[in-house]
Amino acid sequence: MKADIHPNYRPVVFMDASADFKILTKSTVETDETIEWEDGNTYPLYKVEISSASHPFYTGKMKIIDSAGRVERFEKRYGRRKRKAVEGEETTESNE
Repeated sequence: MKADIHPNYRPVVFMDASADFKILTKSTVETDETIEWEDGNTYPLYKVEISSASHPFYTGKMKIIDSAGRVERFEKRYGRRKRKAVEGEETTESNE
């Protein structure tokens, strides 16, 4: 094998902060943070946004995320056009 071409394969703790879930496994992911594990050893820490502890497929619970007015913006863009088109058709039918 060639030296210095392979990534560093070592134990890493993956942490899902939203579910307070941690798992120790081996990985080549690069990280600057560390954490003390249950066995007293210090391992690199990699934070993830979603894991099996927080994903709706595994938990069976749907996580509601605030869409910050996306529906209103959609209705403002497309809903009014549709209403205007429908109102326009009604007025042209009544004029005939």
